[in-house]
Amino acid sequence: MIASAEWKTGQLFDGRSESGHTIRFDTAAGHAEGPSPMEAVLAALCGCTSVDVVSILQKKREPIEGLTVSASAEQAPSPPRVFTRIHLTYRIRGKVSEKAAQDAVMLSKTKYCSVSLMLEKAAAIDYSIELDS
Repeated sequence: MIASAEWKTGQLFDGRSESGHTIRFDTAAGHAEGPSPMEAVLAALCGCTSVDVVSILQKKREPIEGLTVSASAEQAPSPPRVFTRIHLTYRIRGKVSEKAAQDAVMLSKTKYCSVSLMLEKAAAIDYSIELDS
C-alpha cells in the first residue's frame, strides 16, 4: 500500500491513495476544507468496522436495513495528541437480533477490523449498540 500527502497552502494538504483517491486535510481551526488527519483516522475506524458488521450480519442472513457507526474520542492533552479513549455507537436498523448484533460487533472489534486492532494499541475502545427495528 502506498500513500502520499502534498502541502498545498497554509494548513491545507492533499492526501492521495494508491488507488487514486484524494482527501483534503485541513489542520486550521474549524477544518473548513476537510477533516484533520486525526478526524480522518476516526472516520476510517467507523468505515472499517461498518464494512465488517454489515458483511457479518448479511452472511448470518439477518435482515439489516441500515447501519450508522459514530465515534467520540478523547485525545492526550499535549503532543503527540494520540487517541486515549474511543467510544463507538452502532445504530442498526432492521429486525436484527441482539445476539447477532453483539456477535458481529465483537468479531469486527477482535478479529476483522484492522483499524480498530491498530488503534487499540494506544486507545481503549468500547461500544454501545442501538437496535432500531
